[in-house]
Amino acid sequence: MENEKNEELSENPAKIPETGAQPEAPSEPVSEAVTEPVTQAETQDGEYAPYGVSYKEAQAEKPQKKAMGEGTKVFLAVIASLLVVAIITGTALHFSDRFTGGNKKGGLWGEKKEAEVFEPVKYTYVLVHGLGGWGENSEMSKTGSYWGATTGSLAEYLRGKGYDVCVPTVGPYSSTWDRACELYAQLTGTKTDYGEAHSKAHNHERFGTEYAEPLVPEWSEKAKINLIGHSFGGETVRMLASLMANGDEAEMKATGKETSELFRGGKADWVFSVTTLASPHNGSQLTEIAGGVGKMFGVDNAVDLMVKVVFSALSSAGIESGDLNLMLEQFGIGGDTYKNASDAIEAVTKADNDHAFYDLSPDGAAKLNKKIKTVESVYYFSYAYSTVTKTASGRFTAKPGTSTTMILSANLLGNYKCTTKGGIEIDGSWFDNDGLVSVVSAAYPAGEEHCDLGENAAQTQKGVWNVAPIQSGDHGTPVGLGASAAKTHDFYIKLFEMIDLLTR
Repeated sequence: MENEKNEELSENPAKIPETGAQPEAPSEPVSEAVTEPVTQAETQDGEYAPYGVSYKEAQAEKPQKKAMGEGTKVFLAVIASLLVVAIITGTALHFSDRFTGGNKKGGLWGEKKEAEVFEPVKYTYVLVHGLGGWGENSEMSKTGSYWGATTGSLAEYLRGKGYDVCVPTVGPYSSTWDRACELYAQLTGTKTDYGEAHSKAHNHERFGTEYAEPLVPEWSEKAKINLIGHSFGGETVRMLASLMANGDEAEMKATGKETSELFRGGKADWVFSVTTLASPHNGSQLTEIAGGVGKMFGVDNAVDLMVKVVFSALSSAGIESGDLNLMLEQFGIGGDTYKNASDAIEAVTKADNDHAFYDLSPDGAAKLNKKIKTVESVYYFSYAYSTVTKTASGRFTAKPGTSTTMILSANLLGNYKCTTKGGIEIDGSWFDNDGLVSVVSAAYPAGEEHCDLGENAAQTQKGVWNVAPIQSGDHGTPVGLGASAAKTHDFYIKLFEMIDLLTR
């Protein structure tokens, strides 16, 4: 029946909703196989079911590559780099209050069925921000909320609905590993331990900030947590769940009995669920687009170039005023502020790729995916967003309503092809995107076991990626950036209701 349904959708374009254009699928695997994420299926009454059809194997032939002149490459790279800086140094308050739409039925499964008999168990929800973001304990929260953005504080709204929510702040430009260590320290109220082996390998201090009070005082196997990560925050929560379950052999060998509890493992049952929203599980090709800029300045490493450009821009923008704590103490830079961009650049570029910009690259993400393990006892959910549409000429362009800061990047990602230094082919299957992250990257880590998000809570699987239908919106939509407050709130209420009803 499922195959018949897939064939029907393939043969009848009218059956495919306009929540996101379908990416071209390669005829051969790209690095590790990445299949096409699910779109919403249309119901008989014309509405869209909030769960999807099963995955289709990629059958389309790979399009012939068209040579691009060096001048064009460099021009696109310069524009992309400037765009990345503009996005990173901006805040939610600079965006317009527009929304491109979401699930038409407003829920993850539609209306709750009377047959459901599960009693909800409300574990604490931990919301983890992405690149350049902040939590409630940051000075930036006085300017505006990362979670909720133009719709107001999402955490306060959810608390008003009876949910226990905490919103920590981790290094805005730190690596996935360092951010996971900082997150653990805040949740447990302990001193940040980056690990002896890791710290030596990456030329920074082992210990960082100490937190006097735990964000989740009762955290244990009986009082689990639900981890929610937006953008790069998705990689952070994946890493935390993996370390809690499996620990780290290198750290155990390096420090023995003095090893942090985080690296000892054995706490798989302390995490109930992991949900990622527009997260670059397979990296973002924006780092590859920026690569052309390096040739102009004699910089072969595009990632190092991005570090230099971003930190210099932050310094010029006056971040040293103290509003945004870059949390680079492990590199010996400042407390709440840093006064010299060159110090930050020098420290981070000597850290052997121990920073966010490397982890965000397709090659860095592939390396990260080998280290992070999916935990069998944990529920995993992913939500990918699309803000582009495929034109008659075959180009992918930003839809009306896309945030003005993401129109250019959406168009660039929607037509850019290359092969990374690590051999990962960025082809047409990467075109569909949310302005910063491609749908195939946000769906699930390449090669990981996955399935469609089920219609019934009892059917949801643990230890595999439950992939939701492609959501309509740009990269800021999941956190309420330029979005409808009512639709943003409804999404999270339905998401939390779903998780609370899952089988324990």
